[in-house]
Amino acid sequence: MTTSPAPQLSIKGGAYVSLDELIRLRHLGSDFESLQRQRNHNPLAGMIASRVHGRGMDFSEVRQYEPGDDVRTIDWRVTARTGKAHTKVFQEEKERPVLILTDQSHAMFFGSVFAFKSVIAAQAAALIAWYALSQGDCVGGIVFADREDDQFRPRRNKRTLLRMLNTIAEYNQRLTRDISGDGYLMRAIRNAREVSKHGTSIFIISDFRSLPASGLDHLEHLCSRHDVMAVHVADPLESELPPPERYTITNGLNRIQISTDNNNRQAFRSAYEDHVAHVKTTFARIGAEFLTLSTSDPIVDSLHRRVKP
Repeated sequence: MTTSPAPQLSIKGGAYVSLDELIRLRHLGSDFESLQRQRNHNPLAGMIASRVHGRGMDFSEVRQYEPGDDVRTIDWRVTARTGKAHTKVFQEEKERPVLILTDQSHAMFFGSVFAFKSVIAAQAAALIAWYALSQGDCVGGIVFADREDDQFRPRRNKRTLLRMLNTIAEYNQRLTRDISGDGYLMRAIRNAREVSKHGTSIFIISDFRSLPASGLDHLEHLCSRHDVMAVHVADPLESELPPPERYTITNGLNRIQISTDNNNRQAFRSAYEDHVAHVKTTFARIGAEFLTLSTSDPIVDSLHRRVKP
């Protein structure tokens, strides 16, 4: 008896993403499970999987000591008070809340290769959310744009996850380049403090264009209480302009011409390198993990290799 291979999931790129596409990413959860066991060979997926599936042990109760119990778990205070040996009992944590901050601001509405940054961010959020739910963890998040955000407290049910994915798709579908704002990233980080319990695994998916140079108290506080991973979404054109020439570019509404002579190329590259250095240094200083996803690859391909800025 022969079995046919499982159908390959087609990952779309482009400028927008739909709720149906985010729902279909559920079937890629098994990739995280298999890649977690091989994280030395697949560091990108391994880093994500280890952050989601990182449960420890919770204290459960104190009971009288029995032969065979680990002497290291003896509760000496209770033993002294009762005159009989007692031991602490631990059990696996019942949940590890996962909170996903997804940037759908105007700065993310850009891409020059496979997909826009906003699409890659949405797909990454969906993959992490589906994997976390498959592991029995509570999943929630904050979807944010330039002037608004929606919050979803972590819950262990598909309904909350689908509501969050629907909101991501709605934010994504109405993205244009004619609306902008300031401070949206730090607003989302501030709100994350209000909806997360101690020990939450937090993923911040953004290009971090609005990460300030100072006033990072909320971010530092978040990292001191939670396990934070910064997922940096980048496009190749942000770091390297095309060969010297005059080019016409459009956002779908307006057209402009730009010159990519050598002076402009060098200035552009230096500005981007400074930005990435600031982001990396900031998250390293406060103890957060950092990885980069590129718009040049389908999200499933990025699971199989580290993508560097």
